[in-house]
Formats: sequence, structure tokens, C-alpha cells
Amino acid sequence: MGLLEFIFGVKKRQVERYLKNGAIVLDVRTQRERDNGHIENSIHIPLDVLIHHVDDIKKLKKPIIVCCKSGVRSAKAAKFLVLNNIDAINGGGWITVKNKL
Repeated sequence: MGLLEFIFGVKKRQVERYLKNGAIVLDVRTQRERDNGHIENSIHIPLDVLIHHVDDIKKLKKPIIVCCKSGVRSAKAAKFLVLNNIDAINGGGWITVKNKL
């Protein structure tokens, strides 16, 4: 098993574990991006306004899988949520997360 296989395998198992635990998918892309496709039943909060919705996310009392287009914004969002005591992981690109559902 190569390093990349190991890294992506760990991430895949982590996302699968979160989904089994009732995680909610949080899409942090822009509205325009979301209009071109999204994960059904995901929550949409663009990254630039996420700071204003921390309490709303905490009220969900669920683990969070954050996604975006490529995984860069979702990594920032997941880190921000964890720093605010929310159980969150970076799921990466939304299509990758969608394929795991």
C-alpha cells in the first residue's frame, strides 16, 4: 500500500464512520456552486458566513462532515468548527462525499 492509498483510505474510513454515527454534511461552497449540484439533505452555509452560524450548528448535536469543491475550503471550515468545540471532519470535495453516501 502506497502513502497516498493509505492517506485516502484513512479519510474514506473516517467519513464512513461519521456517516454511520449520523453525521450531517455541511456544504461550504458558494450559492452559485451549489446551484450546479449538491448533496441532497446537506446543509448549505458558505464559508464566508460560517462564523455567524456556529450556534446553529452546535444545536444540531451531530457530527459534521464538511465538503466544498476540492477540499481546501472544507479543511478551513472543519478546523474552525473543531476550534469551536464541534465534532467535524473535512470530507473533501462534495462529489467524493456524495459517492460515499
